[in-house]
Amino acid sequence: MELKRVGSQPSIKGAEATFTGNVRIDPLNSPPPPARTSVASVTFEPGARSAWHTHPLGQTLVVTAGCGWTQCEGGPIVEIRAGDVIWCPPGHKHWHGATPTTSMTHTAIQEALDGVAVVWMDKVTDEEYLAGPPAAGVDCGH
Repeated sequence: MELKRVGSQPSIKGAEATFTGNVRIDPLNSPPPPARTSVASVTFEPGARSAWHTHPLGQTLVVTAGCGWTQCEGGPIVEIRAGDVIWCPPGHKHWHGATPTTSMTHTAIQEALDGVAVVWMDKVTDEEYLAGPPAAGVDCGH
């Protein structure tokens, strides 16, 4: 058994190439092979978001704080709130992040296929991000 104490792993700033805005990644677990699952807590400050990306074996997001947005390619922007659980199927192009006015934290759980857990693509443009109100019709109550 391996125990990782809270605060024993350093936070990582989200890479500028794959995120827009201030993003903090707190690694939670990344066991050695043959395990393939990694888990991290990711905090997006207002306006921050991931680039478009896919996961070869899919991804589960558990929103733990705040309110944010996510979008699948070709679909509307959808509001996500603390307590929501999102399943992104394998190879499904999507992004997720905060709203322009609220921060959002989620736990991200994904498996690697042949050592690859995520395939990064183009950044979400401001025009894409601000394309209109989320599908829920509100900006987290604002």
